[in-house]
Amino acid sequence: MSVTRRHSSQARVPPESSGNEVYNILPVHNMLADHPALRFPEVRAAASALKTVGGLRIPPYAQRDPDMDLLDWLGAFFGFQKDNVRNQREHLILLLANSQMRLQPPPDDIARLEPSVVRKLRKKILKNYDNWCAYLKRKSNVWISDRRRASIDERRELLYISLYLLIWGEAANLKFMPECLSYIFHHMAMELNRILEDYLDESTGQPALPAYHMGENAFLNRVVTPLYKTVKAEAEASLGGKAHHSAWRNYDDINEYFWSNRCFAQLGWPLKLDSNFFVQSETETKPEGGLQRIRGMLQKQKVGKTGFVEQRSFWNIFRSFDRLWIMYILFLQAAIIVAWDGQGLPLVELKKRDIQAKLLSVFITWAGLRLLQSALDAGMQYSLVSRETPLQGIRMLFKTIVASVWTILFAVLYSRMWNQRNHDFRWSGGANRRLLNYLEAALAFISPELLAVLLFIIPWVRNFIEKTNWRIFHVLTWWFQSRMFVGRGLREGIFDNISYSLFWLILLAAKFSFSYYFQIKPMVMPTKQILKLPASAIQYKWHEFFKHTNRFAIGVLWAPVVLIYFMDTQIWYSILSSIVGALVGLFNHLGEIRNIQQLRLRFQFFASATQFNLKPEEPLFKTKGSLKVKIRDAIRRLQLRYGFGSQYKKIETNNQVEADRFSLIWNEILRIFREEDIVNDLEVELLEMPRNSWNVRIIQWPCLLLCNELLLALGQATVVGGTDKKLWRKICKNEYRRCAVIETYDNVKHLLQRIVKTDTEEYSIIVSVFEEIDASLSMEKFTEKYRMSELPQIHSKLITMVDILLTKPSAKDQQKVVDALQNLYEIVIRDFPKEKRSRDQLRQDGLVSQRSGSKLLFEDSVELPDVEDETFYRHLRRMRTILTSRDSMHNVPRNLEARRRIAFFSNSLFMNMPHAPQVDKMLAFSVLTPYYDEDVIYNKEQLRTSNEDGVSIIFYLQKIFPDEWGNFLERMHQKGIKEPELWTSHVRELRLWASYRGQTLARTVRGMMYYSKALKMLAFLDSASEMDIRDGFKELVATASGGREDASGLSSRSFPSGRSINSENSGVGMLFKDHEHATALMKFTYVVACQIYGSQKARKDPRAEDILYLMKNNEALRVAYVDEVHTGRDDVQYFSVLVKYDQDLQREVEIYRVRLPGPLKLGEGKPENQNHALIFTRGEAVQTIDMNQDSYFEEALKMRNLLQEFTRYYGIRKPTILGVREHVFTGSVSSLAWFMSAQETSFVTLGQRVLANPLKVRMHYGHPDVFDRLWFITRGGISKASRVINISEDIFAGFNCTLRGGNVTHHEYIQVGKGRDVGLNQISMFEAKVASGNGEQVLSRDVYRLGHRLDFFRMLSFYISTIGFYLNTMLVVLTVYAFLWGRVYLSLSGVEQAIIDDAVNTDNKALAAVLNQQFIVQLGLFTALPMIIENSLEHGFLNAIWEFLTMQLQLASVFYTFSMGTRTHYFGRTILHGGAKYRATGRGFVVQHKRFAENYRLYARSHFVKAIELGILLIIYASYSALLTNTFVYILLTISSWFLVLSWIMAPFMFNPSGFDWLKTVDDFDDFMNWIWYKGGILTKSDLCWEVWWSEEHDHLRNTGLWGRILEILLDIRFFFFQYGIVYQLGISGGSKSIAVYLLSWIYVVVVLAIYMVILYAHDKYAAKQHIYYRAIQALVISCTILAILLLLQLTELKLVDLVTSLLAFVPTGWGLVLIAQVLKPFLQYSIVWKTVIAVARLYEITFGIIVMIPMAVLSWLPGFQSMQTRILFNEAFSRGLQISRILAGKKSNAGL
Repeated sequence: MSVTRRHSSQARVPPESSGNEVYNILPVHNMLADHPALRFPEVRAAASALKTVGGLRIPPYAQRDPDMDLLDWLGAFFGFQKDNVRNQREHLILLLANSQMRLQPPPDDIARLEPSVVRKLRKKILKNYDNWCAYLKRKSNVWISDRRRASIDERRELLYISLYLLIWGEAANLKFMPECLSYIFHHMAMELNRILEDYLDESTGQPALPAYHMGENAFLNRVVTPLYKTVKAEAEASLGGKAHHSAWRNYDDINEYFWSNRCFAQLGWPLKLDSNFFVQSETETKPEGGLQRIRGMLQKQKVGKTGFVEQRSFWNIFRSFDRLWIMYILFLQAAIIVAWDGQGLPLVELKKRDIQAKLLSVFITWAGLRLLQSALDAGMQYSLVSRETPLQGIRMLFKTIVASVWTILFAVLYSRMWNQRNHDFRWSGGANRRLLNYLEAALAFISPELLAVLLFIIPWVRNFIEKTNWRIFHVLTWWFQSRMFVGRGLREGIFDNISYSLFWLILLAAKFSFSYYFQIKPMVMPTKQILKLPASAIQYKWHEFFKHTNRFAIGVLWAPVVLIYFMDTQIWYSILSSIVGALVGLFNHLGEIRNIQQLRLRFQFFASATQFNLKPEEPLFKTKGSLKVKIRDAIRRLQLRYGFGSQYKKIETNNQVEADRFSLIWNEILRIFREEDIVNDLEVELLEMPRNSWNVRIIQWPCLLLCNELLLALGQATVVGGTDKKLWRKICKNEYRRCAVIETYDNVKHLLQRIVKTDTEEYSIIVSVFEEIDASLSMEKFTEKYRMSELPQIHSKLITMVDILLTKPSAKDQQKVVDALQNLYEIVIRDFPKEKRSRDQLRQDGLVSQRSGSKLLFEDSVELPDVEDETFYRHLRRMRTILTSRDSMHNVPRNLEARRRIAFFSNSLFMNMPHAPQVDKMLAFSVLTPYYDEDVIYNKEQLRTSNEDGVSIIFYLQKIFPDEWGNFLERMHQKGIKEPELWTSHVRELRLWASYRGQTLARTVRGMMYYSKALKMLAFLDSASEMDIRDGFKELVATASGGREDASGLSSRSFPSGRSINSENSGVGMLFKDHEHATALMKFTYVVACQIYGSQKARKDPRAEDILYLMKNNEALRVAYVDEVHTGRDDVQYFSVLVKYDQDLQREVEIYRVRLPGPLKLGEGKPENQNHALIFTRGEAVQTIDMNQDSYFEEALKMRNLLQEFTRYYGIRKPTILGVREHVFTGSVSSLAWFMSAQETSFVTLGQRVLANPLKVRMHYGHPDVFDRLWFITRGGISKASRVINISEDIFAGFNCTLRGGNVTHHEYIQVGKGRDVGLNQISMFEAKVASGNGEQVLSRDVYRLGHRLDFFRMLSFYISTIGFYLNTMLVVLTVYAFLWGRVYLSLSGVEQAIIDDAVNTDNKALAAVLNQQFIVQLGLFTALPMIIENSLEHGFLNAIWEFLTMQLQLASVFYTFSMGTRTHYFGRTILHGGAKYRATGRGFVVQHKRFAENYRLYARSHFVKAIELGILLIIYASYSALLTNTFVYILLTISSWFLVLSWIMAPFMFNPSGFDWLKTVDDFDDFMNWIWYKGGILTKSDLCWEVWWSEEHDHLRNTGLWGRILEILLDIRFFFFQYGIVYQLGISGGSKSIAVYLLSWIYVVVVLAIYMVILYAHDKYAAKQHIYYRAIQALVISCTILAILLLLQLTELKLVDLVTSLLAFVPTGWGLVLIAQVLKPFLQYSIVWKTVIAVARLYEITFGIIVMIPMAVLSWLPGFQSMQTRILFNEAFSRGLQISRILAGKKSNAGL
């Protein structure tokens, strides 16, 4: 939270001085102001409608103000804050005005607000309130009657809208609780009605007044604050998220309290503050022990959990997705039955009556699983039952009883059926009758499922039943699902049902077929043979507790098979979704233009596509949305895409205005590219389309398209014989060749006429020459009249002349031009014509001079252009390029990012997207970015300061982006800035350049402000006439040599009266007038929620200055922050503040200051930061953008197309969230960044595409998505904020959207840039955060409800795309554990030897299939498949395969295996114990070597310890297995496990810069040992002291529940198995199998522990001062130990090898004891045992560290590994020609900077 400071009243002009009042977007306080937005009649109409206060009762204690409007009136009556009123006034006016602008057809009276606009807005804003009233069967207090006069209804509707917005605008944290707001609105709307209807107060006889009306802050103090304090007290009771979720109410619990009518009885209105709903915190007066006091008070007084109780358990996965697990388990049972008794095909075996009867046992299992589900529901949700909710308890009880009855009934019927059959020895009539009875019971049992299938087929019936609030439906459905406000009517339409059902039917058919034939059936025969083994055949090597059964061995063999059986749906989903995603992408026309070469072939179509998609169509009012329009649109797109028809083949010559329109867009895109330094000046000239100022008859396409075409045409002209028509037809086969010829000819004509004086004889000769040539061309006699063989000579002379002109010769060098002209003239006149003419004939034809004398032609007639005429020389350079270009320029532009962006933009315009409306008719939108204290703009010190490897940020960027650095220096040179000046007077230019290549706020702001630029340009093109465009283009040409924008490319002026409203003094921005700027302001607002900006300003933080700079240079940027104001000694007031930079006042001004009821942060910080700033956003849509994102100007041009998606139906619903494609721009930094980028790209493209269509379960996974703003602000906001449970706050917006009947779509014709973590530690912390968030999602009510309310197939999609992915990842790791532990059990117990002796084949197809599937997932191949498919689609198959192979060579599989361990560890630990927390990953550049101690802290528990455990298992299996008779068999069985072990140990060092540097390895070891032994104090941090880290690392065990502790101990007991299994293999055991052997082996553990404690005691007491005593004790202990070993060797059968083997037995035992001690820490912490635990734990940590460091040290010592590792880590950078080895060596080539 921000640093405290006192609020200055001078921060803004007070509202009373209305003439000078600061405003946000519109000066609505002064409608007479000269502001361009006030010129819109719609704005004035909306403002006038709000002024209709005539006839309304004057509020008490208020005087009638002529400027009062409806919001002022409501504010005075209900006690709203003045700034809240001001904020919502502008908000409402903009909503109304923008809605009126979109009316089609436009209203007759545009100066009057249309009633339909008001009514539509009221219905949308109050839709959730209306649904809430209907749900509770409460009559709505929105009194709108169609029988009233329209004007009165309009005012009343405006009052209702205004009232809701005022409540929402001041609700603070209550905005997360939409039904709570509905409750407040319900009562306040009734009070409003009483005022409007002139009701009298029954108690006083006076006119009715609201319950809270005393003062400006009455609503805040008396309504919001009591509710807020309840939320705050509950949040404090959570103990910072460490308390169990069931112990406190989160936002959802409090909101769901208002889903029942008891809220009316218990809370009432005015609010009954003595209700047990309210809880007041005592911490303000009694801070000591306050939290515990609150918890106790909550338990005694408060209303309990509402709707759902979050209980931490793995059973939640079964509870939420019980239908999925029932399907899995029932098929597994059925498959085993069929495979067990049958030998043939399943369809043949199913015809046998015995198998059919046995299959009926699945109903017993089914009923048992239902009983389990009922018991779990009752056990976890019992606390929901109270006096107010008795039906919930009754339902739980009845469901448990009924499930028990069904289970017993099926068991009895099944038993009776088989008893009868066995009695009769056949299926007799009696047996068949009992079978029929069983089937009748089964039919009754599954009748609800059959009904569900029927309703699935006709989904509209299900939706109608769920959404209709008829009591009869409630009674009928009460048994199957509890009634709730959300989760109703979620069924999709018939077509969507068929689509995703077919997807899953194909997938499940493939999965179950594979499972049956390759997993289950091959396991049957070995299982039967093991069961047949007699007990005497097994010679157990240890004390066996279960000697008379082999079932445990069977369980060990089946465990990995069953785990993979549950997991492999993820593999099949990956395969099928990749195929379907590719097909959907193909139909969406993705990847049709993959590179610049393909764009060149379709550039004309691209120009037409730009016009088609970005130019608004003329509105067709009557046919909008009709089938005729859709067919016509489809035909036009076909013509456009494939070139059918002349209209869309190209922009024809006679439509120069359309060409100019396209040129403006294209050239502006290139200008932005140049500002971003991704192209240089030469590339701009090669790519741009210049204005036709040289009278060229055709469109001047970019030089890039015309290169080499003229030379090819010359070659054709000299080689191809025949007529003009034949030659011209040959040339015209290539459109660009035709254009090159015509443009060159016209350019030569214009050039010669330009450089020769018009009043000279030479000018006339030139005119005559071209007239003669034109005449021959028109008569098609050019080849007859002229020699084609002379064209190369003419071409050569032209090049010579152009080269001379480009040197900008002075007057004294003019003779060179004259000579060139004379040479050209001689060829054209003497050699070019076939027919030789005499001088007289030439003179007669006007082709030679008429004057006599020795003076040569052109001597005095040449007039060179001004050297400052940049337009002339730009055209001349273009002309020379066309004349001389001999290559295809495939490398233009050189920058990969520029090529990618051009290719994507051009391809996107051939995709299906809505037609663009005019800008003034588009939906208005805002962008919201949450910001805390990340980098805004890199400062000078950050850029120059080198890290420990000697690498500075600026040096790193120069090497990573060498071409962009060169382009930047070129741009600075044009401004007259030299490179040394970049560190002095122009350092901001350098800072911005570097910041635009990092993950900074400046980069995000620049990207988002492209929306404003794009809207201004589109508004200009929408309203510009042909003359405006032509004149505007001429003006751009005339000023082409003017200065460029500032590096920021951003506006820095306010509204002057002239043309240019900002500093856009180059490009199309010069043409903008007031109208364009006003339109952009009306349609777009950007709010950055800088939570602590106030405290940053107070402490003079440089970040505050940088934020101010961004505001100063971005007109549409607003900053919202939370301000703390101390009004007394302990009294602190909190405010939501919005500020902007006033261009007139030239300072930051405060616009709004809305007081909050208390501190902002009660739950998760990020969503609450977004929530407080949301009231300052505007428009019908809001795009949430994170601080590591970027946008592009060319993509911003398509934003209005995207927003039109809100008006289209997708299925049976319109979208409420528009998913947007992301491009990860950090992929080129390193190999790791590339892996992450590739993985992320496939997820945000193909993955999201399939989830949206056909699966219909796309949620909200990140910040580029666009929300239907009005829909979300009335339904809880754009995220959830409850502590810990909503740590992955974004995805809960998607959950909430789906549960409330929203629709999420995905659109790939527009993209937003996104930065990702680039270092392994950053990536691991990010994945830990996401995995922990998914672990919390497992407990959440949203997942439970979606798992139960979605239909079966959508539920499967939802599961597999959310928590199922993480669960299946964990199952892969568990499969490795199950396989190795099982194999070790078989080998150590002797069962494996017995199986071999009996020739049982356990190495069968099932084991091979399991290991192969596990290895495929482990290597990340199923993650790679979508990447390969998507890359094939967008970049080509060969490129995709090459990238995949390159990634494997760079150890991508190691990275993906390592990431799998991260996800598994944090997902499992969170479900079991909790401990999820936000992890700041950092967004910097990673070239710094990470210390071993840092890597150990991060990965010890998640990877290293687990890898060592698996390694020990592999060693034991290799040592004792009877099956592994040769090395090859061992390798085949264990290669995947060894790969996992090595990956988990080595990955942090393989992907660590300088990871194998010998000197750094030595330093790392010393640092690690210092960290281990450092004795910390109270405030010591974990990165300094091992003991602090060790304690923090097990924080999650402090707060885990009883079951969590029990399960953790049970898991830790596995380490004792090593000792149990190995001690019987030691020679000292003498072959004994008695349990006494194991018990006596514990003496060794005790003795070793005692020895260690003696040495520790001696060290502490004598090592410092009496060192000789310490050495003596050490010698004594060592001597006694050696003596004991020698005695054992002599007196027992102990062998020397046993000493080594025993380490494998007893070391794990000690570790298991340490782990159990950690679980029992609350009981042991203050005992004498705890110091011993810490000492032993430290010894183990040292051991683990040494084990992990040994391979790293060996590789560091060997030569060559360091350079190879650098090559692997930075190979992507090497491919771009970078000097990474120089970077890592820290060469100070940047020292002079």
